[in-house]
Amino acid sequence: MRAVALYGALGSLVLTALAAAPAGSADPLTAEARGVAVAAGRAAADPIVFGRCPQAEMLPVTVQCGTVKVPLDYAQPTGRQIALTVSRSRARGKARQGALVYNPGGPGASSTYFPMAAGLPEWKRIAGAYDLVGYAPRGVARSAPLSCQDPRDFTKAPTQSPTDPSPSYKQERIAQAQAYAEGCARNAGDALSHYTSINNARDLDVLRAALGEKKLTFMGASYGTYFGAVYATLFPSHVRRMVFDSAVDPAPEQIWYRNNLDQSRAFEGRWADFRTWVAKHDDVYHLGKTAGEVLESYEKVRATLTREPAGGTVGPGQLQAAFLKAGYYDDYWASRATALSEYLKGNQQPLLEQAAPKAESAADDENGNAVYTAVECNDAAWPRDFTTWDRDNSALAKTAPFETWDNAWMNLPCAYWPAPQQKPVDVGVKEGALPATLILAAERDAATPYPGALELQRRLPGSVLVTEKDAGTHGIAGGANKCVNGYLEDYLVNGRTPVRRAACAPHPEPNPVSLDERVADRPGRAPRAL
Repeated sequence: MRAVALYGALGSLVLTALAAAPAGSADPLTAEARGVAVAAGRAAADPIVFGRCPQAEMLPVTVQCGTVKVPLDYAQPTGRQIALTVSRSRARGKARQGALVYNPGGPGASSTYFPMAAGLPEWKRIAGAYDLVGYAPRGVARSAPLSCQDPRDFTKAPTQSPTDPSPSYKQERIAQAQAYAEGCARNAGDALSHYTSINNARDLDVLRAALGEKKLTFMGASYGTYFGAVYATLFPSHVRRMVFDSAVDPAPEQIWYRNNLDQSRAFEGRWADFRTWVAKHDDVYHLGKTAGEVLESYEKVRATLTREPAGGTVGPGQLQAAFLKAGYYDDYWASRATALSEYLKGNQQPLLEQAAPKAESAADDENGNAVYTAVECNDAAWPRDFTTWDRDNSALAKTAPFETWDNAWMNLPCAYWPAPQQKPVDVGVKEGALPATLILAAERDAATPYPGALELQRRLPGSVLVTEKDAGTHGIAGGANKCVNGYLEDYLVNGRTPVRRAACAPHPEPNPVSLDERVADRPGRAPRAL
């Protein structure tokens, strides 16, 4: 009855949704656009039934779970369906404004944990006004999970991480990339081509309808900002409020090959930020009084692990992956510096805790990587000749060696991708098509470099950009900066934004802690933009 009261008859909703499809958008009245209207109408008439969460979700009893069905192929909306896992905590205040849907990025990340933010002080007022809704996008976790490789092989360790790879090593990685792409095609079959950002945006509109919301209130972080922007392009009249936290550069020519090159370049700067901080606290870590001396300490550890992996499982590849997290989040800085310092004193345990692969998370890690690969490879054309990759990454690695080649290897399956590669959506709307939207960005963010936020603001007229100056944490909403949180809360709760742009001073740098006092990290902690 509620669906009828809100939307009228199912046929009426379909006609309304078709009429609302924006003329001249990236998704005009195609078969897929009509399919979205059909699927959203069906979801509105048969909304999500929330109840106790399955034990596999490992969520508290305060969080409820349900599922929403979306078409695998929107051109065939009555064909094969995928059930997406959805989680929710009910608004805790009397003046409920609706549902706030969150996506943490990836591609390949789930936000089913998001409703637990309701218990955090930074989210108190927002959780009072909104149901906090998380979900696992198509292919992720229990939402028709995608896999391209045996998880045991995916997490096999130790591995190497050369910054100047030899020709033979490059050939080895080419063979691995080809095998991975073939594994994706073999396991997914005809479904492989349907893991795309545009389908993630379409799924989001179906989720909106299944939640009983006429308009969407959404917050996306990292990659979540990209398909959120795609959603705003396809369905501008369906947007109520939208937050873009750590924005991907949405320019079509950036998706995804050039964005990854820019990311590798930016991580070199953030890696230097970390080493500068460690040097500032040489009295604690004894790794060097300058960033250069700290790098020498790191290289010493890397060389030792090349000859003799710690615990038989932590080699240079695992070391680099662990320290890459310090490029994302500065709350890793103290624990990573401690691990390096202790290793050089003869104590391997902290490094093993932080860098060794965890068997219990292998399946989730492989699943996340599979979805990441499928979406990014499907979304856009990639260079098909390794000569191009070799030229671009060899040149970049001369000035940005920390992340360049590891990032290239992660994306190299796209050079051998067996499914059709699309033309990216040209993100953007006309003046007045959207309500005010909020963009949050840290000035030194490496994962989504700051120029991406400027480009997104240029493409979304009326959007407002809040910058955390001289800071580099990836995903700043609800984090350590009270100024940023104030703008976020005022926008979501009151609908207010500053005029075009605003700036916040950086949050405080981490405090150095000793081995006995470290609190910034825990084994197995996954990066999240929450």
